[in-house]
Amino acid sequence: MTPESLQNLLSLALGFAAAGLFSSAYQLATSRLPSFSLLSTGPSPQAFAAVPLLMVAAPFLIMRNTILGRQQEGRRFEFVFLATLIAGFWSLMSGMVMVKSLQAASLLFA
Repeated sequence: MTPESLQNLLSLALGFAAAGLFSSAYQLATSRLPSFSLLSTGPSPQAFAAVPLLMVAAPFLIMRNTILGRQQEGRRFEFVFLATLIAGFWSLMSGMVMVKSLQAASLLFA
């Protein structure tokens, strides 16, 4: 396995772990499940504050909604596959941003 492949795999895992952590922290703080409907309140401070949370927690929310939709509504395999690809790509990108930020912080404070 090449170093780039390993870094991508770790970024993917870090992205999903951070998504679950942010979602669980929100649920612990507010006793409500996070959802994309946090943005539907219109232009307000709550909606503005929800944007960073949803940017990181989105892969978890997409997968949670996809699994629930498959179980309750019997969604087709193609839809579940596409949603999994989107969540995985989103997780990879957010994990990559975190890894690059940590690398930049180590260079900055070293």
